[in-house]
Amino acid sequence: MNYKDIITIEPGKRSGKPCIRGMRITVYDVLECLASGMTQEEILDDFPELTRNDILACLSFAADREKTQLLVAS
Repeated sequence: MNYKDIITIEPGKRSGKPCIRGMRITVYDVLECLASGMTQEEILDDFPELTRNDILACLSFAADREKTQLLVAS
């Protein structure tokens, strides 16, 4: 999954937080929903403008960011 086509960062939108396809829904919003136990179907019901690929892109973005942080720390 190439999240770079889905996750956008715009300085004037949501304080520069990573968002999904230029919308005001952040990667954090989706990850927080998943962490609270929501299913993908529940997230898609709450945010009908999202797709399953958007959710997967958020996970891929988070994994890549975590990997980058580990490399910086070592």
